[in-house]
Amino acid sequence: MEILSFKISGKMAHFRKYYANNTAFSFSIPPRTAIMGIVAAAMGWAKDSYYEDLASENIQIAIRVLNPLKKSFHRLNFLSIKSTGDMAKNWSSDFRGEGGRIQTPFEVITAWDLAKADVAYQVFVKASDNGKAVYESIKTHFLEKDPVYNITLGTANFTANLSYIEVFKDNQIEERSANDYVQIHSAVPVELVEDLKFDKEEFQNYNFVEEDMLPGDFIANGNREVRKMNRLLFSITPHPLRVKLKGSYYVLKNDTGDLNIQFMDA
Repeated sequence: MEILSFKISGKMAHFRKYYANNTAFSFSIPPRTAIMGIVAAAMGWAKDSYYEDLASENIQIAIRVLNPLKKSFHRLNFLSIKSTGDMAKNWSSDFRGEGGRIQTPFEVITAWDLAKADVAYQVFVKASDNGKAVYESIKTHFLEKDPVYNITLGTANFTANLSYIEVFKDNQIEERSANDYVQIHSAVPVELVEDLKFDKEEFQNYNFVEEDMLPGDFIANGNREVRKMNRLLFSITPHPLRVKLKGSYYVLKNDTGDLNIQFMDA
């Protein structure tokens, strides 16, 4: 067994909630489908061509928040387009601003202190039996080559960097059964959580926990139709969740200490 890990970071992020209408709300963490797009961009795969290769039946993905996150609303000043006009005759068109402007609320994710920290996530990638060939190609590219296309945190203008790429080998990975409360550093599927615990005495580790329903897989028809949703419980700070789990979890061991993670697709 192997698990590929990498860090993705940038100053700002926006992962639009697909069901939002006029107001552009954002998920706090990238949905699995967004991580699929990040991996595909780094690999140089064509748009909408990777839905089956990176499906949850083939590739498992986990995510961890590395810096405390916050959200804030900003107004985007868009052109109000009601007609195209006839620019060939008199250059009159709403695209030239003649239709006025419209302001739209837009939610942005940043670190608590924008000047001192970035939005940063650690992503973990593991292959199932059917996805080993795809995993090997991803691992080789990430370790030996630069991303083919620009990496972003959601929208095209929120550019990001890939760093701290490493592979956890079989002797660094342990699958443990969850018999008691355990500290989980990654997002965890709600259906695996039996109980969530907060200790009032540990005031220095007060956590900010969110639960959300995020897109997990697309139908392989090129239309970005959601096939599967993941209901996840996660912290928007680096502090781990103290939970009692149903089933097992993974312990990753390296020089900086142990990480307890669970995959979105579990």
